Amino acid sequence: MYKNHLYKAALGIALLALWIAGCTGSKTGKNAIKDLKIVDKPITWDTTRKRLSLEYIHQRHGLTNVKAPLITPSMVVVHWTAIPTLAASYNTFRPSVLEGRDELQGASRLNVSTQFMVDRDGTIYRLLPETAFARHTIGLNHCAIGIENVGDGEQYKLTDAQFKANVKLIQYLHYKYPIRFVIGHMDYTRFKNHPLWKETDPNYMTEKTDPGAEWMAKLYPALEQAGVYGIARFPEAIKD
Repeated sequence: MYKNHLYKAALGIALLALWIAGCTGSKTGKNAIKDLKIVDKPITWDTTRKRLSLEYIHQRHGLTNVKAPLITPSMVVVHWTAIPTLAASYNTFRPSVLEGRDELQGASRLNVSTQFMVDRDGTIYRLLPETAFARHTIGLNHCAIGIENVGDGEQYKLTDAQFKANVKLIQYLHYKYPIRFVIGHMDYTRFKNHPLWKETDPNYMTEKTDPGAEWMAKLYPALEQAGVYGIARFPEAIKD
């Protein structure tokens, strides 16, 4: 009888702790949405880009049943632009049709793009509707929201203001969508044998280093500190 009472008491305390954690996480997520400032700076989202996006989904991802160039986000991919200014980065993504970059032209004429861009002062810009298809990560575009940070890993290293903005933005996206993974662009090939990987050409891959191992190593504990739980960097960290 005594042991039974102890068990019930322990169970009650555990349930209370879970309830408090849930309430705290919910409050944190709501505050992230309330306090986050996002500036809309749309790139071209015209009939050409929509048509090329749908072609990419069908031909590159092999998802022939998809009827609209939209995604259901389950992943966030963090990038750097390798371009020093917001204006130049924006102008690169703005056209619907890809210019130059022969290594990408062979796969599709759809221009590269991203849903979000973070300037060097930490200002967050939304370039596309959040669930619009964007070409930013081979094999994973169909499920990934992209965050491009203006700069690179050498001459124009990413700033502390950008880091803080990334944490807040991912916190917001995690609250709003069923995000399971947050990865750096450099790690995208780790998903090649995962069910999320959709690329019809097994040889179509490019080598990436952004946004750097140091940046991502700092990002995960910062996300946990911000109340973002239940995400993983690599597919083997989550068991279905």
